[in-house]
Amino acid sequence: MSYRDKELKIHFEPGHVELIQDEVYTPYRRVLVTGATGLLGRAVYKEFKNNDWDALGCGYNRARPFFLKCNLLDEDAVRGVIQSFQPHVIVHCAAERRPDVVERHTEAAMNLNVHACATLAKEAGDSFLIYISTDYVFDGRNPPYGENDAPNPLNLYGRSKLEGEREIIRHCPGAAILRVPILYGEVERVEESAVTVLFDRVQEGAESCTIDHCQQRFPTYTNDVARVCRNMAERALQDSSLHGIFHYSAKEQMTKYEIACAIADAFNLPSGHLIPMTDQPAGAGAQRPQNAQLECSRLELLNLNVEASPFKNAIRDSLWPFQQDKRWRQTVFH
Repeated sequence: MSYRDKELKIHFEPGHVELIQDEVYTPYRRVLVTGATGLLGRAVYKEFKNNDWDALGCGYNRARPFFLKCNLLDEDAVRGVIQSFQPHVIVHCAAERRPDVVERHTEAAMNLNVHACATLAKEAGDSFLIYISTDYVFDGRNPPYGENDAPNPLNLYGRSKLEGEREIIRHCPGAAILRVPILYGEVERVEESAVTVLFDRVQEGAESCTIDHCQQRFPTYTNDVARVCRNMAERALQDSSLHGIFHYSAKEQMTKYEIACAIADAFNLPSGHLIPMTDQPAGAGAQRPQNAQLECSRLELLNLNVEASPFKNAIRDSLWPFQQDKRWRQTVFH
């Protein structure tokens, strides 16, 4: 799936300069990744780039120097990028995914989570569009949730993502929607994920701290989600009938308290200072679903599913640079 091109190079030798023509291999398949500066977007961009795709990543505030700066609310800018690059596939990862931030900055969040979806879907043309959505479109009262179950979001974040789904389907009916749960991966800082941020509490062993032990979560590795996106993209290039709603989730079920204990175990750190909190405190921010477990049979039936990475292994890969004790390799692997 590559084509050959020619480029001129200057070859230097002592006392001799020569202009030579070299063959260059460029991937034929093109993918545009929005939100390529974010936690999931980075993994998606890397997955395609490393598997013979010509990948263009775009972002906004953190885009340069590695990615294209593009305001997804600017229809002319979005149209220009798509017409210039002509992607076979678009993976729309850009979003405001922090529920409490959505509650505080609703207008900006709705612009990104809803209006940008409409803009992208209108301009997608013949590109296969994958929209990343969330398990928070469900209320968590009657899990597990299949692709055809009726959404009922409890908070503005879930509502905004559901409205984004509807805009995608309205303007681009051949698109695919991929709902995923809480994510973690190779973070630039631990606060980038609601999973990895718990590492600070784990390492603060001198002081006890309480952590939620009510809501059930299914922490899912971004690299696995990225592989699912590539599977879907490659299938769509062969089968134009691929569209609609899909679910992907890891299967290890944990509360945030159990996640923190699992992180401690992965790094051979004590967890006695972590205290499970079984009551929700007043004023705890946006309401979260109790258990929005996703049922993923559609991906499995189409042989597009990816076996989830074991949490203990993947969280080590994600967090080892943030280990306070730099001797951790000796204690973990020996």
